[in-house]
Order: sequence, then C-alpha cells, then structure tokens
Amino acid sequence: MSLPVLFGANVDPVWADPGQALRVTRHVERAGLDLVTVQDHPYQAAFYDAWTLISYLAGATRSVAFVPTVANLPLRPPAVLAKSAASLDVLTGGRVQLGLGAGAFWDAIEAMGGPRREAKEAVAALDEALDVVRLMWSGKRSVRFSGAHYSLAGIHPGPAPSADLGIWLGAYGPRMLTLTGRKADGWMPSYGFLGLDRLADAVARIDAGARDAGRDPAALRKVYNLNGLISPVESDEPFQGTVRQWVDRLVSLARDYGMNGFVYWPDADHLRQLTLFALEVVPAARAALAADKG
Repeated sequence: MSLPVLFGANVDPVWADPGQALRVTRHVERAGLDLVTVQDHPYQAAFYDAWTLISYLAGATRSVAFVPTVANLPLRPPAVLAKSAASLDVLTGGRVQLGLGAGAFWDAIEAMGGPRREAKEAVAALDEALDVVRLMWSGKRSVRFSGAHYSLAGIHPGPAPSADLGIWLGAYGPRMLTLTGRKADGWMPSYGFLGLDRLADAVARIDAGARDAGRDPAALRKVYNLNGLISPVESDEPFQGTVRQWVDRLVSLARDYGMNGFVYWPDADHLRQLTLFALEVVPAARAALAADKG
C-alpha cells in the first residue's frame, strides 16, 4: 500500500493579532495545500488553546484538514481527547487527524497541574493512551480498560468517527519510534529535532516495529515538519535554497526515506514563503514525484 504525498503548512496559534490564524489558514486553503498543523502548548501564554482554534478554523474552511502538532497527552485525558477528535471528525466530514505526543517541557506541564513523567513512564502512558483512544473510537456499546495511567470503567463511547481518523505520533526516541510502528497510524517528526543525519535510522526503527506487529510500513503516514526559507539563491544548507533545491530534496525524502507528507514552517516572511511553497514548490514536487514513480 502506498499513500499519496500530502503537503501542508504550520499556522501559529498566537492571539496577539486575533485574526492572523484564520487569515493564514484561508490563504493556505486557497493555495491548494492539503493540511494545516497547529502547535499544542497549553501552558504558552501567547498561544490560543489548540483544539479550540482548530475547531474554529475548521468551521471557517471547507477542504483543508487539521492536525495538532502534537496534542499534549499529560494535559489532555485520552478518553476526552478521543471524543474531541471524533466529534470534530464527524462535524468536518473527516478533516482532522489526531496528532499526539507523550509530553515535553515538564516544568510547564507540572505548573499547569499535569503530571511530571520520566521518559520510560511517558512512553508507557502514551502506549496506554493509544488503547484508550482506539476503544473510544470503536463504536462498541461499552468499553473498559485498566492501566497504570489510564482506565475506562464501562463508558459508552461516541460518536463513532470515520475510518480515516488516525493517530499520528510526534516520536523521536527508540521506544517511541517502535511504538509508532506497532500502534500508530502516522508519524510527525520535525527537522529541527530530527535532522537528515538521523532520519534513516528513525524510519528503519518505525518500519521494523510495524513489520513485527504484522503491519505494512508503507501504510503509515510519515509527515516531516520542515523549517527553512525558499530563496532565489542556492544554498548548501537543507531547506534554505531555491525552489529547485527544495523540490529535489522533497523527492529524495519521499523516494529514499519513505516520507509521504511535508509541512512547511517558514523561518520568516510567513505569507510570502507559504505562497512560494504552495504555488511553486508543491506543484513541481508533485510532478517530479509522479515522474519518479513512473
């Protein structure tokens, strides 16, 4: 199974200019990109709540999909998070995916009332959360789960989401990568945290986890968050050069690493950069990918 390559843009959830997020999102949708990602840092004073903002943006758009990058599990109980995602999936006609992370910035999480977890504990909690979310999406009359971190005691789940609603993990460490392959529907690493020098090993670990679980690695959505700048001047730095350099890099990432989604986070000049990405990089990359596949 081979998934189509998706292209998207990050929209910052800042509220200093209340209309900025909607303006950028509408711009992205008109330009024909597939998805919008929104950071989830509830403790960040400068940010809107991510799920509230995504719901607002989804109601003001028609075609673009939305993904939190990534929902902060320690501050969002998985059963409630599952219901939120399923509800938005139904309300938008399938224009949402559940990006989910084990947590980071533990001082801030703890300051907001969340638990502080060590690395091994955070992975174990995420593992349990995946089971809880799946049960809440199961359509069964009643579900139960008993874990060290989460439990369900005969809850009646609903609404049942579409079959396309998946869980995309923000994963970097070995245990998290293996868990992604075993249980998740997708993966959302960021170039700033996982450079090209580490990408092949991370993909291999995910693919091995999938195969060990009897799953097809090619069926997993693998979305690379890319920060950089599109420039008229060539550069030796990844994601800092010309349209042609960007296209060549994206084709290589798809062909050589199996990445099948790219989300642009411009370093500056956001609207202009997103326009260049959507109207120049993406069409050329789609054509090159089609030719490469042929």
